[in-house]
Amino acid sequence: MTYNLQLVSNDRYDEGTPTPINTVTTADEKLLDAYSQAVISVVEKVSPAVVNIDVQRQLRGRRRNNQAFAQEVRGNGSGFIFTTDGYILTNSHVVHNATGLEVTLSDGRHFAAEMVGDDPETDIAVIRIHAPNLVAAQLGDSQLLKAGQLAIAIGNPYGFQTTVTTGVVSALGRSFRARSGRLIDNIIQTDAALNPGNSGGPLVTSHGEVIGINTAVIMSAQGICFAVPINTAKTILTPLIKDGKIQRGYIGIGGQNVPLPRRVVLFHELSVESGVLVISCEHNSPAQTAGVVEGDVIVGMNNQPIASIDDLHKLLTHEQVKVRSQLTIIRHNEKLVLDIIPEESRS
Repeated sequence: MTYNLQLVSNDRYDEGTPTPINTVTTADEKLLDAYSQAVISVVEKVSPAVVNIDVQRQLRGRRRNNQAFAQEVRGNGSGFIFTTDGYILTNSHVVHNATGLEVTLSDGRHFAAEMVGDDPETDIAVIRIHAPNLVAAQLGDSQLLKAGQLAIAIGNPYGFQTTVTTGVVSALGRSFRARSGRLIDNIIQTDAALNPGNSGGPLVTSHGEVIGINTAVIMSAQGICFAVPINTAKTILTPLIKDGKIQRGYIGIGGQNVPLPRRVVLFHELSVESGVLVISCEHNSPAQTAGVVEGDVIVGMNNQPIASIDDLHKLLTHEQVKVRSQLTIIRHNEKLVLDIIPEESRS
């Protein structure tokens, strides 16, 4: 049997002008090469500052026979050097209540680390090592981020040193609840894959600037990961290093979110339709001293509306500690303004 073979050109022609298909392929290859080179450059620049943190904790409890026991548990996470004298940023949940910390650098050197400051409310912590020839990561400006731009995560998932994943900034301005229960605002959402051990590592731009601290992943979802913005860290770094903690306001109430009757909202011309119902008031607390009682509904502070417990937390900053403030409440459908002086948080 004889076959007639015909060569078919891969070139396309438009009005007699040849346009090879592989021209498009070459352009795609150049684009992919540029993308790869951008990631490689970032990794070469930032990875020397990324560290693995081995954490030791003492787990204490009681058995069924009421006998006390203590057990040593170990874990690991990531972090990154941000000053050449050894200060390292990581997540609070990585190092909180640690009894021992050891840092492994990208070059394999090991150093004992000390806790400098811990803030569970923002899931940020600072530890320090004393070592020569350290490379520090450059901190960027998370306020300049835009959805869709390249995001590169570097960390040590499951202890695998300097693992790199890439993706994009999926969304900005998200809120995420820290393990302390407080809401963290302006969280960065990314689809750069994170796994256990990535926590505390840097989220980096194509210019090699750190714009976030990788903090969490939704395990039941794919491609939904979160990072604390670096600007959030910047605002607390100085007091965290100086004092070891972040001072926040405390008024001493227990509360829950409740809707307000529509007639109360309209009568008092409130800008919120819900508030914080006071269900408990601690003895000798700022709230009790101000005259707050159980059953009051807090709807504002210093002319700022309060519709939820999270709103109240946002207003109880360190600037409010020992500063006279005005708390707006609804009591038996009557609107009252009470003078209150928040104290430093006792937690």
